[in-house]
Amino acid sequence: MQTFTGVDEVVNAVGTQLGETDWLEITQEQVNQFADATGDHQWIHVDVDRAAKGPYGGTIAHGYLTLSLIAKFGEQLLSIEGVAAKLNYGVNKVRFPSPVPVGSRIRAGASIAGAQETPAGVQVSLQWVVELEGSTKPACVAETVVLLVR
Repeated sequence: MQTFTGVDEVVNAVGTQLGETDWLEITQEQVNQFADATGDHQWIHVDVDRAAKGPYGGTIAHGYLTLSLIAKFGEQLLSIEGVAAKLNYGVNKVRFPSPVPVGSRIRAGASIAGAQETPAGVQVSLQWVVELEGSTKPACVAETVVLLVR
């Protein structure tokens, strides 16, 4: 966990690797709950019997579930103090190079990729790589943007 005290410290840390998170197992219950929350009940995610005969030999996590876990992973990697607010501003680019089978484990690594002053605050871009244990290809690669309000 890296702690930054104020926006200026974050801006000065552009290019800094933040490390890696703990491994997190993806469960069928998580996938089902995500399907219920989003309305995406595609069989490859929720129908265990049908998916067992499918292309991945079982159910897989939604790509957007994997992406959404970046919020959880962020709590393990960095803390920013001395700001009025930290808001998800957007995502510049997302790719899902490898499916995440239910029962597998993922973790994330991140770096501070950039910072840009705006009238609303400082937009900080973070480069994420979500690894899939035992795979040479990542599960997700994303550049997220957080707005830091002074």
